[in-house]
Amino acid sequence: MTTRETRSITRRRVRPQLRAFTLIELLLVLVILAVLAALVVPRFTKRSEQARTTAAATDISNIEVALNAFEVDCGRHPSTDEGLRALIEQPSNAKGWKGPYLTKGLPKDPWGNYYVYRYPGQHNNDFDLYTYGPDGQDGGGDDIDNWSQK
Repeated sequence: MTTRETRSITRRRVRPQLRAFTLIELLLVLVILAVLAALVVPRFTKRSEQARTTAAATDISNIEVALNAFEVDCGRHPSTDEGLRALIEQPSNAKGWKGPYLTKGLPKDPWGNYYVYRYPGQHNNDFDLYTYGPDGQDGGGDDIDNWSQK
């Protein structure tokens, strides 16, 4: 064995090879992950809000179908006082009622509030049906209704 080979073996025994990340490397990885999260998370939240809005519009369309079926059977729409409950429980003065017209009960909007029903409608010839949307308040530009969807 040559001197050079002996030194090489000795160095390997004397200095153990430590493999670890430095603090700078760990911080760099954390910064990269934070930047990626800052870019990706808002995209998912916007997509979920869009899905909720679409679900509310679909619910309104389904309730409209039930209200029209009520009208065909009873010859009128439910009054504002009877409300959407008339689609699942027969009102006392509803002759020809063949419900329930909504099989899963009164639906709530995707934000947990009941849909608002008004007959006669102020915006439609027949009835107004809407939800206050994400903010839960009338107006504000985020309400979802049956008169501006068409």
